Amino acid sequence: MKKQIFYSSLSTSQWFIFLLASSIAFPIVIGNVFHLSIDEISELMQRTFFVVGISSFIQGWIGHRYPIADGPAGSWVSVFVILAGLTIQQGQDTRETLQLLEGGLIVAGLLLLILGLTGLVNKLLFLFTPLVTGSFLLMLALQLSGVFLEGMLGIKEGAASLDYGVVAVSFIVFILVILLSIKGKGWIKSYAVLIGILSGWLLYFLLGKKAPVLSHSDSFVKLPEVFAWGPPQLNVGMTMTAILFLFLLVSNTVAAVTAVRQAVPEADREEKQTINRGITGGGISHFIAAAFSTVGIVPLPVSAGFIQLTGQKRMKPFLIASLALSAIALIPAVVNFLALLPGSVASAALLASFVQMIGISFQSIMKEELDQRRLTILGITLLIGLGLMFLPGSTFEGLPSIAQYICSNGLLVGTMIVILLEQLWKK
Repeated sequence: MKKQIFYSSLSTSQWFIFLLASSIAFPIVIGNVFHLSIDEISELMQRTFFVVGISSFIQGWIGHRYPIADGPAGSWVSVFVILAGLTIQQGQDTRETLQLLEGGLIVAGLLLLILGLTGLVNKLLFLFTPLVTGSFLLMLALQLSGVFLEGMLGIKEGAASLDYGVVAVSFIVFILVILLSIKGKGWIKSYAVLIGILSGWLLYFLLGKKAPVLSHSDSFVKLPEVFAWGPPQLNVGMTMTAILFLFLLVSNTVAAVTAVRQAVPEADREEKQTINRGITGGGISHFIAAAFSTVGIVPLPVSAGFIQLTGQKRMKPFLIASLALSAIALIPAVVNFLALLPGSVASAALLASFVQMIGISFQSIMKEELDQRRLTILGITLLIGLGLMFLPGSTFEGLPSIAQYICSNGLLVGTMIVILLEQLWKK
């Protein structure tokens, strides 16, 4: 009995750290691009932890009901970054831009809720073929691999040059997680990510490296602020962006559920109902994200890679970890302690999970024969979608703002291309 409780506690701890590691980087990125103060970044991190925990619990309990971690959406982060650059370049108030983004999240949440509650999303599922889902997963993995590789190299930490000690620790963690997940036996294999992160954190401090504590609070408990950026606002450009992003958000949910269904094959559930509930849960998550002024929260397809790495398929540890993340977000001292987790170590562990996600994307693509038609569609999708990711941010400065959101987002453009070609170019 004690042994079972011990292993259950380890499973919960590992899910907790995975949820934390998936959430910790983007608040700092957003805070930097919008020139937020140290205290504001700390509060954004607190709100992000709270929303991620609540959203993950809702999805696991009454949404898609899979152990899929929710986290900040990379696609929404790109919109935040683009808008921040435009606002600062034009000398406008960044606070008003953040209020517009709150409004955009509400519109996206409302549309997701309508699709889920009415069942209309089921009429769109024919668009998400194995080629579409596999291409989305592959582009998402390759896009975020750049973000996490930058984190491993310490580029986002503002250093003038590479800190080779940090780089060495990052790659030790990356290699250790992969080796333990492949060669490890028993519980060591199951807790590869947890062991890797804790080992890297220890090495980081043995080398004398220190991560900054973002803020200090005298209160023991602090509730997250509602509409911390001010009341939501909306304009035509943001409304159109939210509508276009609907396809990306649905693609994300379908891809996450499909990927985890492959990682948890014994879960025999009706796919349409599962995705229907997941889309409804996504609408609720976007409302919560808007209310607590954070980046849009979505199911993370990389959870499938984490499950394959660790073998953690049970719901109970996942749900407990989700609630625990929301609970500790109410305690400023704990948030500050968790902020000590080096971003380079968290990035290395997450990148190791993406190795499995690449494999899942190829499995999805190869569910059907790779004939000339499908190979051509895949090639066009990857060349244009990934090509846009390599262009400098100033490339589309002369275009209207809504065109800048679209053209600067390779994942969105690539997903729309593969959907259109799959439907227009029939066998």
